[in-house]
Amino acid sequence: MADVPMVKLVLIVTGSTLRAEDVDRPLAYYLKQEVERSLADLDPAVGPFKVVVVADFRWLNDEPLQRLPTISVGGPGVNALAGQWVEEELEFSLAVEKQYYIQMDPELESLRVSIWGMDNPTTQIAVSVFLTRFLERFLRRCDEESIDLELEDDPD
Repeated sequence: MADVPMVKLVLIVTGSTLRAEDVDRPLAYYLKQEVERSLADLDPAVGPFKVVVVADFRWLNDEPLQRLPTISVGGPGVNALAGQWVEEELEFSLAVEKQYYIQMDPELESLRVSIWGMDNPTTQIAVSVFLTRFLERFLRRCDEESIDLELEDDPD
């Protein structure tokens, strides 16, 4: 039996609608790339992390995933998780009215972030703002608080 590596996971969640698949999923993969780049630039003691993009309904129906640090991309109209977090009143750390929003606990007690705009161009702006203003602090908190999960090797 092969050793099962232990890693810290950060999830990026996108919607399952056709519009979300078309425009938010590529944005989520861009965010994944930037998160991985930031992790590489942080103190070597941070990590190791694996960043995974998943669909909203997968996250909502897989309870163990709900304990992991999570970044949701896309608005409540196309991402069921973003809709849930709006209803649960996840705090707004930044709201540029009628343009874009970043929802997250300012103290990062909860490692949940929702990034969305009124359309895809403003969601792209929101992602950029998150990357420059909030990502490093979020990743450091993830390192302190994240849950290690086993990742099974792919069968050969």
